[in-house]
Amino acid sequence: MLAGYRIEGRGAAEIAASVERAIGDGTLLPGQPLPPLRELAAELGVNANTVAAAYRTLRDRGVIETAGRRGSRVRARPASAPREALSFAPPPGVRNVSDGNPDPALLPPLADALAAAAEDARRSPTLYGVPSVDPELAELARARLAVDGAPEGPIAVTSGALDSVERVLHAWLRPGDAIAVEDPGWGALLDLVPALGLRALPCEMDDEGPLPEACERALRAGARALVVTARAQNPSGAVVTPARAAELRSLLARHPGVLVIEDDHGRDIVRQPLAPVAGGTDRWAFVQSLSKAYGPDLRLAVLTGDPTTVDRVRGRQRLGPGWVSQLLQRATAHLWRTGAVESARVAAVYDARREALIAALAERGVAARGRGGLNAWVPVPDETTAVAQLLRAGWAVAPGARFRLSAPPGLRLTTASLASDEAAGLAAAVAEALRPPTVRRLG
Repeated sequence: MLAGYRIEGRGAAEIAASVERAIGDGTLLPGQPLPPLRELAAELGVNANTVAAAYRTLRDRGVIETAGRRGSRVRARPASAPREALSFAPPPGVRNVSDGNPDPALLPPLADALAAAAEDARRSPTLYGVPSVDPELAELARARLAVDGAPEGPIAVTSGALDSVERVLHAWLRPGDAIAVEDPGWGALLDLVPALGLRALPCEMDDEGPLPEACERALRAGARALVVTARAQNPSGAVVTPARAAELRSLLARHPGVLVIEDDHGRDIVRQPLAPVAGGTDRWAFVQSLSKAYGPDLRLAVLTGDPTTVDRVRGRQRLGPGWVSQLLQRATAHLWRTGAVESARVAAVYDARREALIAALAERGVAARGRGGLNAWVPVPDETTAVAQLLRAGWAVAPGARFRLSAPPGLRLTTASLASDEAAGLAAAVAEALRPPTVRRLG
């Protein structure tokens, strides 16, 4: 039995709950091994199949991981401890370039849009039984998607990109299935995958998106789904080019049963046109969220896909929240109709800030990546040392561990609000943090 803690229960649900309680209160630590099945079954006086069922439940919930004969252990980062938990509040006087947030000054004011939506609601209140998607929003969304060249399909509305991704994965995949993900990739997605009981297969990235050969390896290894970021990939700033999209679509044409989910959160904040990957397989979804261009608290994303996928998402949504607030949908329609975001200007500002930092780093011999969006990615030999040294120099940066599976170490630097006179100072601090230590000879 575990030192200092006794797992309890007679049924699988009770045993699983006992383990989860211990993890939640810190009694069982990340990485700590659990007793072998038969040993725990003998201790509890239950059948080994009961313990196996409990461990299977914990694995499916993303709480533990199993490694064959090496047994089961608490995940290094359980579903209850997301990657964002690696962040911290920078001390006073430290410039925070770690958070991934858009520049508040570039977000549109919401007062008029919300007031207009409230007036619409006064005249025509939303009651049970109305369509889940506001008709005007659906019309405007279809027009925006058509302009981008996104694949055509029915429209659903969800509470942000991650909500869309989770609902689509839940519609088709089951615990134990494998999914191909970008590496480095979106930390929230990398947390979601094991929380759903899925297995993540990493696909290496370059500035043009996931490498086709890496995606092919994942598909041959049994990946039933592939998640791709179209533009402004977080954390690397990659943008899928037309050539890369064509390569990926050609690859996927040989795997028509694979579920493809494409996330385009970069709409309205990048200058590069969309080069869609989704749409060429039997099962696909394309998501455009508003968080980066209109504000994270708007909590709205437009989802399109093949009819079966969208129908499954809508059906499950009806059994849960029912719909995304029509007030928010109408406010979003107002923002789109009135051109509240000057996309070209916003993209130009973000590009200038990111490119200024990348250029300043290059002048100091530091390579960095980032073709679009709010962040730059800097490969480093040792994340812990670099983060600590930059913090001492007055800069809080995000360690690459938040975003990596097997990719080499790196740092994510958020450039969204980086002033023109700050780029040189940050670049100098990064260069100094990466400078090899001086070796002194004694004697």
